[in-house]
Amino acid sequence: MIEGGATLARRLERYRAAANTLTTRDDGPPVAIPSAELADCLAVATGGEVVVTPEGTVVRCEVPARSIPIDRARLATLPGQPPPHVPLVCLDTETTGLATAAGTLAFLIGLGWWEGDRFRQVQLLLPDHAHERALLTALAATIAPTAWLVTYNGRGFDWPLLVARYRLARRPAPLHAGHLDLLPIVRRLFRHRMDDARLRTAEAQLLGLHRFGDVDGWEIPGRYLRFLRSGSADELVEVVRHNDQDVRSLARLLVHLEVRLGDPDQRAEAAPGDLAGLARAFTREHRLGEALACLDDATARADSAGPMSESRGRHDLTKHGEEPWWSPRAPADFGGVPGRALETLGPPRTAAFHVPWTPERITIDRAHLLRRLGRYEAAAEAWQSLAVGTGRTAILASIELAKLQEHRLRDRAAALHTALHGLAIVERRRQLGRPEPALEADLRRRLHRLRRNAAIVARRSVA
Repeated sequence: MIEGGATLARRLERYRAAANTLTTRDDGPPVAIPSAELADCLAVATGGEVVVTPEGTVVRCEVPARSIPIDRARLATLPGQPPPHVPLVCLDTETTGLATAAGTLAFLIGLGWWEGDRFRQVQLLLPDHAHERALLTALAATIAPTAWLVTYNGRGFDWPLLVARYRLARRPAPLHAGHLDLLPIVRRLFRHRMDDARLRTAEAQLLGLHRFGDVDGWEIPGRYLRFLRSGSADELVEVVRHNDQDVRSLARLLVHLEVRLGDPDQRAEAAPGDLAGLARAFTREHRLGEALACLDDATARADSAGPMSESRGRHDLTKHGEEPWWSPRAPADFGGVPGRALETLGPPRTAAFHVPWTPERITIDRAHLLRRLGRYEAAAEAWQSLAVGTGRTAILASIELAKLQEHRLRDRAAALHTALHGLAIVERRRQLGRPEPALEADLRRRLHRLRRNAAIVARRSVA
């Protein structure tokens, strides 16, 4: 309740600050400022140029191209990445709200693309609502039909909003060959070592970049509204800088993926959690051999770094009194099925865990993958290493090991022994006040079937 109250207090404080700044300077009615004057003020403040077209006026800002080399062939070896020959267009919008309905529009669209090793950036600004058609036309001219879009949460917000604006203008949205949204990629690969999923956090914790004096996203709609009312574009200068950094960060995140994970030598030195997340991404594309190589490297890295206990993950889960963003109970989708019960120990493509990556979790994914590859002996060894404990994971590992021994290795005697071992752990946990009724029922059904089959085999041998 204390944390929730503090959050509500901060939201109310922001609302009051925004409301105070939106009050007019006098008691008279607002005066409409001509669009041409707004465009000139915006161009002067941002260093852009006014572009007048038959459909309206836009302000175009372009900064000198920066050197951001990227090896597209190496990037394409990673799962979910575009082919090396297609152009990439990084896109980020600043809008008048956080919805994608008809009442929200994009007043600033930042674009970036590579020309060789140079990264070129252009920003399109809307001086007034009436000139939106000119902005949409300029955007359509920048996106080639063969290009892939690169965004951060663009599938969920930026692009649906732009599509809605094109539909309201009774025009088709620009065609493009694909859409690479970096948000789910960052969540899948790096959630174990990030505080949240914001682009600013990814910059700081993955790229080592820290912004100073940056504008918060909740302030941006109010700043644009005050510009329309007053004609002063001073407050939008920081918004333009914010958007410029967002677009450039998209390019740098792609370079980070290419260098750290696309290069096999660099990949072997990556954090175990990064490798485990990459293995799941490979698995989703049925590239099981590459996924197994990542898990092997992750296991070696985890062993060299020392054990990471499961209890530490549970401590992190609740140390602030609220769910972290990577928790399955938090409303973040990072590739798993939200709310899936942990005891199912489903295959890696659907499992969502309550704790960050640990050597134990990596071994679980590796055991599942070995089974899918048909390497049953190796999978049994992996499950055997997990079944020697005394916790719930040991019970689950005993069940999985018994399945392999019974159905794949055809060793029913070993399966019976493993099931008895798992049941002994269940009994011990029940004596400690930690019953596992679902797992106990599974083991008892398995024992009953194994004993019945053993009896049938014995009678047939006697006969």
